[in-house]
Amino acid sequence: MIYLNNAATTYPKLPCVLEAHAAALANPPQGQFRGSSFGSYDFYGDCQTAMSCILGVRDRERIFFTSGATHSLNALLSGLDLRGKRIVATAAEHNSVLRPLYNLSQLKDNEIVIVPCDRFGKVRPQDVERRMTANTGLVIVNHCSNVTGMVQDMEAIGQVAGKYGALFLADVSQSAGCLPIRGDQWGADALVFTGHKGLFGVQGTGGFYISRKQSLRPFLYGGTGRDSSRLIYKTDAEYEYDAGTQNAPGLIALKAGVDAILKKGVEAVQAREQELVRFLYDGLSQLCGVMVYGQKDVNTGPVVSFNIQRLSPADTAYILQNGYGIVVRAGLHCAPLIHSFIGSRESKGTVRVSLSALNTMQEMECLLSALKEITKNVR
Repeated sequence: MIYLNNAATTYPKLPCVLEAHAAALANPPQGQFRGSSFGSYDFYGDCQTAMSCILGVRDRERIFFTSGATHSLNALLSGLDLRGKRIVATAAEHNSVLRPLYNLSQLKDNEIVIVPCDRFGKVRPQDVERRMTANTGLVIVNHCSNVTGMVQDMEAIGQVAGKYGALFLADVSQSAGCLPIRGDQWGADALVFTGHKGLFGVQGTGGFYISRKQSLRPFLYGGTGRDSSRLIYKTDAEYEYDAGTQNAPGLIALKAGVDAILKKGVEAVQAREQELVRFLYDGLSQLCGVMVYGQKDVNTGPVVSFNIQRLSPADTAYILQNGYGIVVRAGLHCAPLIHSFIGSRESKGTVRVSLSALNTMQEMECLLSALKEITKNVR
């Protein structure tokens, strides 16, 4: 099997991740702030420190762990004080952003404004600024599109948000581990990440960073093991964001994945994946009847989307998997708005190839060979 659906979940996992996860499950359980069967080992703090390097933020203690990006986004959008404020998001956003915006009861009176993107999935900072008002409370931007791989100019957009006094929330779910992230440099007030994609962690891990300058009402209340005598939180400074039993095996495995990425270097991972992406763009562009979305000669993440004329994305993915043993993904990819801008709405989405640092040039050649046979048979 050739697995090319890493934008959903990376596979295979790095050996160090599998080993760390297995060891954590085999040994006596860990519990942050509640004492430990392993003495003074602080798995939670160690994972915060590693993630601060990935996210480009200095304040590691403001990184909190959840079950993933969806959990984190709901926690932030529920807990930030956005009453009566305009919220600016983009057409490149995932449903983990869009559905909370349109369904959370706390936001039912908010004005939600969507900034368009171009046919490659690029959002221009000046288009963000055109949607800003003195009443804008939040700007949300997906760093890297999970449909076209387009990378947004986060620093410029962060400057726009800061100019109008709005909070800037960066969704780095698709880019963490694959692209350099510079949260402090971007002026990000909040960052959301997931563990099971480019960081090679297990499913059910992720989290968020929130600046100390921001007030955030907790999404969950419960045991934390810090001060069990407190029942009522009287000030924002007392809030705790890690209630309940944390996924210790998952976070220990996540730390192993992050350490491996940092040892190799995020820039080295990016360079390797870009080599594969450019080879794939070149090969796809030479096939008759293939429409490639996105843009080759710009900074992109490890994602390429395409369609074959006279075949639906679902049919193409089915043929690749069942005829050639190649796993890709078909459809809207939980990002419904972008397809109206890149030209794939009528075809009901795209076929998405998404890579990891473990994919090879030989696998790209196998994919292109398979697609060459498929396109010949549908002419």
